[in-house]
Amino acid sequence: MSGAGDGTVGLLARLRGIVGTAHVLSDDRPTRRFRTGYRFGDGPVLAVVRPGTLVEQWRVLQAIVAAQAIVIMQAANTGLTGGSTPDGSDYDRPVVIINTLRLTGIQLLNAGHQVVCLPGATLDRLEQVLAPLDREPHSVIGSSCIGASVLGGVCNNSGGALVRRGPAYTEMALFAQVDAHGRLQLVNHLGIALGDDPEQILDRLQRGDYREADVDNATGRAAADPRYAAQVRQVDAPTPARYNADPSRHYEAAGSAGKLSVFAVRLDTFAREPAEVFYIGSNAMEDLTGIRRHLLTAFERLPISGEYLHREAFDIGARYGKDTFLLIDRLGTARVPAAFALKSRIDGAFESIGLRGVTDRVIQALVRRLPDHLPPRMTQFRDRYEHHLLLKVSALDAAATEAFLRSCLEQREGDFFRCTPEEGRKAFLHRFAVAGAAVRYRAVHRDTVQDIVALDVALRRDDRQWVEQLPAELDARLAGKLYYGHFFCHVFHQDYIVRKGEDPLAIEHAMWALLDQRGAEYPAEHNVGHLYPAKPALAAFYRRLDPTNVFNPGIGQTPKTHGWGGCKP
Repeated sequence: MSGAGDGTVGLLARLRGIVGTAHVLSDDRPTRRFRTGYRFGDGPVLAVVRPGTLVEQWRVLQAIVAAQAIVIMQAANTGLTGGSTPDGSDYDRPVVIINTLRLTGIQLLNAGHQVVCLPGATLDRLEQVLAPLDREPHSVIGSSCIGASVLGGVCNNSGGALVRRGPAYTEMALFAQVDAHGRLQLVNHLGIALGDDPEQILDRLQRGDYREADVDNATGRAAADPRYAAQVRQVDAPTPARYNADPSRHYEAAGSAGKLSVFAVRLDTFAREPAEVFYIGSNAMEDLTGIRRHLLTAFERLPISGEYLHREAFDIGARYGKDTFLLIDRLGTARVPAAFALKSRIDGAFESIGLRGVTDRVIQALVRRLPDHLPPRMTQFRDRYEHHLLLKVSALDAAATEAFLRSCLEQREGDFFRCTPEEGRKAFLHRFAVAGAAVRYRAVHRDTVQDIVALDVALRRDDRQWVEQLPAELDARLAGKLYYGHFFCHVFHQDYIVRKGEDPLAIEHAMWALLDQRGAEYPAEHNVGHLYPAKPALAAFYRRLDPTNVFNPGIGQTPKTHGWGGCKP
């Protein structure tokens, strides 16, 4: 940041003394990929600091709080609503991003039935650690494809694709917060005895310096959502199954959205089970409604996952998400974060000379020349059907599920096939490649696209009219619509590609009004970020966690000023 005063110069010097000069970034180009959101959000920062130990993270926090600067906690920066980056330049104090990706670490507890994850632990890495134990984390695909962190999921109430598990949730965490008197405090609710001194606690945790006797398994605190499986079965309830502003799922780190600095979380893991995938297509939403309601209520075991794709999302994903699909298919999820970081650096270099979207256009031109990447039976269903459902069930339920689907669709407008393992894997991979396709579309078609309006929406569990019908006037202002989501949870992602010259904010507010009429809640699982206003209960939760507004001010369109600008708690 140019023009820094004596106070900020002193803060930069202190930060460099804590983590080393190489891990304090302060110029525009090296900070770009940290201060620019994956889909939304940008703003200037004094510095990006990348601590290498938990003790360094604590000391960095002490320095920033003492300098009366702002802290934005960030891990993989994969969020879709700008919640881990600055939002504009109208803050009343210097902004420092603490990026935690160097703080990797996963520790197994209770023979792997629980884990402790440090700030830089990713979902992808957690999957790898648990695989030899035949266990899985809360989420196993989706956000993990772009390197999302475990802590980010908890702090943002991320939902995930697995029907039985609900939002990422724990009541067991180690975190720092600033109290009403401006004092930084460390709170250990991990249920692991590590001492009393903050630096001792953090050092021992990072080294795994504790015994089995130090681990308390009778705290009464949950390390996963204990209620969701029962709630999602209530298909006639007039409220959503899960959504970000649900006060019942706000607990310290869970849902904190960067209003705390979290050092570790303790989470349950889950037994992996053999599964089968069915690919279902129909031209009538009633067909899929019937399948959803029956499988949620009539089977002893819930489906493992059920992902919806509309034909237009299928098409845009197939074309503009193809490189993401191929990258993960050929190299695995572990390489994706590095690929995104490299692309961001190249984008920054081109943007510095006034060229935007060069890499996107080049990549898109290259992948268009590659052979089709989707299985033939999927593309045949694309031609036949408007609505697509990817259904994964326990192998124990596969025969009964197949029999039900055959009887259900026999006299209706749909059909299905039982996937081979390769077809099933690619079907789900395509579904998650769709999530970034609108971003690529925008980058390639900037001459005709104004922007993207991206909503994630939780519909009422009893809503049978889940296919949106937009007013003609509103629909005419859009160049495309992508509908996809977690069908059994009734959580949908709705990406609207806005035509050049139209007002995305006005369109978004019009969408909100339509959703309000339907009794929907939004956002469902990506947190409010800077796109959505926090509802009163959520804003009050943020104020309780951070009474002086040091951490991530402005989140949920709340005040950015110190002390909440006089807002009453």
